Amino acid sequence: MTDTTNAIRVHAYGGPEVLQMDSIPLAQPGAGEVRLRHTAIGVNFADIHTRNGRYPLPELPGCLGSEGAGVVEAVGDGVEFVSVGDRVAYSSGGHALPRGSYCEARTMNVDRLIVLPDNIDDATAAAMTTKGLTAHYLIHDVYPVGPGDTIAVHAAAGGVGQILCQWANHLGARVIGIVGSEGKETHAANAGCHHTLV
Repeated sequence: MTDTTNAIRVHAYGGPEVLQMDSIPLAQPGAGEVRLRHTAIGVNFADIHTRNGRYPLPELPGCLGSEGAGVVEAVGDGVEFVSVGDRVAYSSGGHALPRGSYCEARTMNVDRLIVLPDNIDDATAAAMTTKGLTAHYLIHDVYPVGPGDTIAVHAAAGGVGQILCQWANHLGARVIGIVGSEGKETHAANAGCHHTLV
C-alpha cells in the first residue's frame, strides 16, 4: 500500500482560491483503526465555513470534509466488525472533528464507520450520512415523532428537510413543510409533506 495520499487542504483561510492539492502521509492503521479508500465524499455547507475560518481547523494546513464512503483497505488490531473489502460510510457530524474526507484515502477510527448494504450506492451514502444522522437525532432524540403527531419542518426542500419529512411521514406524523420559495413547494410535497408554507 502507498504511504501517501492526495488531499485537498487549506494552508490559510479564505475563498475557493485557498484550496490546494497536496500529497500527505497516510499512516498504517493502529489499534481500532482502518485505512479507507474513498469512492465518494460529501460536500457540505460546513466545509465552506471551515475553509473561510468560521469553523477553524485545529491547525493549518488542514483537510476539509466531514463525511465519505469507500472501501476498507486495511484494518488494525482489535477491529472486528469490518473487514478488508467492506464498503463503508462515515460522518464526523458537520463541523465536528475529525475532519478530513477531502482525500483519496485516510486512516481513521473504526467507531465512525457504518457498513453499507448492497442497495445503497457509495455516492448516496457519502451525500446523506450527516443529513440522515441529523434527521434521526431530531425525530428520535429531540422529540420522538409518532402516529398522530403534527410537525413543522423548516427548509423542508433541503437535504435534512427532505429526509426528515419522509421519515416523519413514514412514522405516521402529519408533516407541514416550510420552504423559502414557491419553486421549492413541489420538492417538499414530493418528500412527504401534507401541507407546504412559503
